[in-house]
Amino acid sequence: MTNIKKLLCAGFLIVSLLALNLGQEILTTTASAANNGQRVPIFEVDPFWPQPLPNKWILGRTIGVDVDERDHVFIVHRDSDDMFMTQERGLDLGNSQCCTAAPPILEFDAEGNLISSWGGPTESGEYEWPASNHGIEIAANGNIWIGGNGSGDSHVLVFTREGEYVRTVGEPGNGRDSNSTTHFSRVAEIAIDRSGTEAYLADGYMNKRVAVVDVATGAFKRYWGAYGNRPDDDADNSYVPGEALPQQFTGPVHCAEPSNDDLIYVCDRRADRIQVFRPDGTFVKEGMVAPETLAMGSTWDIAFSQDSDQEFIYVADGSNMKVHILDRDSLEVLYSFGEGGRQPGMFFSPHSVATDSQGNIYTTETYEGKRVQKFLYKGMTPLSNVREAAAWPAAEIN
Repeated sequence: MTNIKKLLCAGFLIVSLLALNLGQEILTTTASAANNGQRVPIFEVDPFWPQPLPNKWILGRTIGVDVDERDHVFIVHRDSDDMFMTQERGLDLGNSQCCTAAPPILEFDAEGNLISSWGGPTESGEYEWPASNHGIEIAANGNIWIGGNGSGDSHVLVFTREGEYVRTVGEPGNGRDSNSTTHFSRVAEIAIDRSGTEAYLADGYMNKRVAVVDVATGAFKRYWGAYGNRPDDDADNSYVPGEALPQQFTGPVHCAEPSNDDLIYVCDRRADRIQVFRPDGTFVKEGMVAPETLAMGSTWDIAFSQDSDQEFIYVADGSNMKVHILDRDSLEVLYSFGEGGRQPGMFFSPHSVATDSQGNIYTTETYEGKRVQKFLYKGMTPLSNVREAAAWPAAEIN
């Protein structure tokens, strides 16, 4: 009997060790297993998009991009004098032939031709232009929504596509209150769901929540914090790589993007994470992106691939100067493209990202990046063939 027990114990130990080893192997090879035979989208920069701007215009910090149903690309940039060196404002100052800031909202067609430009403060006082405009969204009816992350930017503005004022959502001039139902605090981005009825606000730089408003009226509907918790502005929300994740958003809450299957993907930028929710704020899952990134964090903005399942997520990472391609289901980073630099296909703080109907990617760059770039969708290829580098033609990379 004793021998039988010993044999049984030995057998159990062997099975346990095998199971443990198998578990460890599964954990350590999840990426390679998931990527076995994985095909991914690849991209190539279009160095001649957009066309040169007229009137000796230049861009300031370019902090929002979206694409409408015509594949027209809208960007928002900061055109205030403090965004430029004196040498860049030579035309304004009467010192030289170049340059002057473009209007803050620019519309391009798919070929990169400038179609329209507008925006900025109004002398009539009809609306309060953001102290620091931030983010742009195009509604199904063509209206343009913009936020702001400057002092007193506790509202969102809505215009027609031609720049006519429609309404103000929220009350300008307020500070932090992540449980307010009347105002926001430095909204980073706005995104409208596929039904065109609800707008999701990444609220934001001071508040630490997602807020939802009615598209037709601007009426406040609901809000939530990290993991679906009630936001707490006094909670410790610090993020330390390798330690327990904060139960509140670290912030800025930098995107809140609805998918076609009615999930909301939220960028908690300085916590290097994307959290996924149902439209009522129920937490679903989360994933980490470059989780050792400190300071300004890695998850700046996201866009979805244009296939019917939206199989991939594209993440703009302004700290690591890359765009990451994620599997949307697992939130696993499959590969990244881009490097820090000034040349086409390289990045200086990619801030925002969007896609058009053809699967092309558009990025904008803040700080001294000050530009918009287009990356042409070049089809699908096995992940094993991908070389992580600037998105140049393969023949041009040494």
